[in-house]
Amino acid sequence: MQGAGSKSESLTPGGGLDELFNRVNMLLGDPQENGKSPQNPTGFVPRQPRTMREVGVSPSIIEKIIMRYLLQVGADTGRRLAGQLRLMFKVIEPMLKQMRSDKHIDLSGTTSAGDSEYCITDAGRDRARRYAEECTYFGSVPVCLDDYTASVAAQTIAGQVVTKDDLERAFRGLIINQAMMSRLGPAINSGRGMFLFGEPGNGKTSIAERVTSAFGSTVWIPRAICIDGEIMRVFDPGVHEEVDDHAQNSSLMDSQDIDRRWVRIKRPTIIAGGELTMNELEVCQNPQSRICESPLQVKSNCGTLVIDDFGRQKMPVDMLLNRWIVPLEKRYDFLNMPSGKKIQMPFDQLIVFSTNLEPRDLVDGAFLRRIPYKIEVPDPSEEEFRDLCRIMCGVLGFDHDPSLIDYLIQTHYKAVCRPFRLCQPRDLLLQVKNFCQYHGQPMALSAEAFDAAVENYFSAMS
Repeated sequence: MQGAGSKSESLTPGGGLDELFNRVNMLLGDPQENGKSPQNPTGFVPRQPRTMREVGVSPSIIEKIIMRYLLQVGADTGRRLAGQLRLMFKVIEPMLKQMRSDKHIDLSGTTSAGDSEYCITDAGRDRARRYAEECTYFGSVPVCLDDYTASVAAQTIAGQVVTKDDLERAFRGLIINQAMMSRLGPAINSGRGMFLFGEPGNGKTSIAERVTSAFGSTVWIPRAICIDGEIMRVFDPGVHEEVDDHAQNSSLMDSQDIDRRWVRIKRPTIIAGGELTMNELEVCQNPQSRICESPLQVKSNCGTLVIDDFGRQKMPVDMLLNRWIVPLEKRYDFLNMPSGKKIQMPFDQLIVFSTNLEPRDLVDGAFLRRIPYKIEVPDPSEEEFRDLCRIMCGVLGFDHDPSLIDYLIQTHYKAVCRPFRLCQPRDLLLQVKNFCQYHGQPMALSAEAFDAAVENYFSAMS
């Protein structure tokens, strides 16, 4: 049975355009109630479903989740069961009555608050075990793929506009010259992709990590998606930062008519380095639980995906580029589900390729054309290097002594023609701090400490 939100059902004579418009309204809510605000600049708020049809997935999927949950806990109240599914109790109440009629569950009692407690029967336990062989998932009821696609379109990264003030706020604390800022701004506004290249230690990764915060907004993502009966997790606490404010209070979310199957997070920034493999770019199914995990490009939708140390992955560069050459152009991707079905998925993120290598030495012209911005992160000037030393002295608890910074630059940089790097003031001053602590000396800059720090830091570096 297909979900109520599937494309094939939404266009049936019984549904038609009225159902399609109702579905859009259910997702977006009342425009006067859910208008744009600094916390919700997209205006998108998922509305709580009030009927089984509005849930958007097949009732059989929900029944299986209920049965698997009761198989694990044995018995639970109706309210807590609804909380587990992240649905209103009145939505699942008719289903619970039908399951009682089918002898799969039964009433085991009533709480002092008058809440019915449901338990699984022997017949229901046998059925639940069969369901668990298909998949062990018993969490929040998933949303349908159409609803997820609509949410990405409503919150697209391409629809955000970043101003100079936004960028300066995002990069506060980093030393970035105005020429660099002027190149980064349009690249971020493109919502497409960029190469950040340059010598190691100049802050490419730090810049890439802060790009998303320039948008200064949050997005809603579903905890899981149902695709033709297969459940794929989207929300990942390991990479997504849930917004922990009053809106996460369950009762308040109910009063605000918010669908609790969705999670409000900061626009995601996901970083994959040299450990990236092709498996992380495809839907992966756990062989034991048979629950699917969404790939990195899905988890980073409406945000930023950073490919750090590009060119140093175990897979050939051509393999990675061929995998993404069409999605970068079309802004959608095709994923293979474990069942063999191929699905179309939004590909909506700013992709940042960060590398120490020259981009034209890594990729061909066809791919470079699809990455419209190639931005070199240069070495800092002497003035910028001095500014960083001053800032890091304050951070690490040193009194800033310009004469000793002069000693460092003249003796260990200019005398040996050593280039400046943005990471070096922090790294060297940390070693000076360790030197002072080991020798029991006051926390103060000294030529001796700088000599020791430079000897350790640069001993194996060119």
